[in-house]
Amino acid sequence: MAPVFSHGDLRLYLLNLLDESPRHGYDLMQALADRTGGTYTPSAGTIYPRLAKLEEEGLVTKSVDGRKTVYEITDAGRAEVRARAGELEGIEAGLTDSVRLIADEVRGNVREAMKSLRADLAAAAREERSSAKASPPPVDESRVSSREQLHRADAAVSEFRANIRADLRTHLARGGSVSASLVDDLVRALDDAAREVTRALRS
Repeated sequence: MAPVFSHGDLRLYLLNLLDESPRHGYDLMQALADRTGGTYTPSAGTIYPRLAKLEEEGLVTKSVDGRKTVYEITDAGRAEVRARAGELEGIEAGLTDSVRLIADEVRGNVREAMKSLRADLAAAAREERSSAKASPPPVDESRVSSREQLHRADAAVSEFRANIRADLRTHLARGGSVSASLVDDLVRALDDAAREVTRALRS
């Protein structure tokens, strides 16, 4: 997904973050990643030149705190933030849209994965019933076949679990967030799949 910051927006948003409180460079990068839901994670090569330019324009000052350089907005910087409040509202709206889009994408991936799993389980159940009706196997062979299908189901569930965990961990590692509604959707989908398997086993 493309960054939500167009030309000049990042400069203004940095001033807005510093208007909230003094921050060091890494804190600014982390704040940008958090507020864009991981859709934009700036590098030091992007942030520090802009901070230097803001300092040159007299909009921020910097001071050394131990091993960190802390940036603080000046009165002139606050005046610019106030004068461009309308632009900031537009930037905030763009950030909200970006977070919503990535959350929708994750939910869609979960639904598709669950749909595929339900289809595989239903197909396996139909195949098992069809085989049983066509030629009922001896007791021992039936038990062997059932064990094979059990291993197949175990493998499918394990693969799904591993894929979802990997997707969620990667999303979080990139600065994204996992909402309660997303987890609710996942739990409902898993409950639906469990009920489908139970119905298939009882039929």
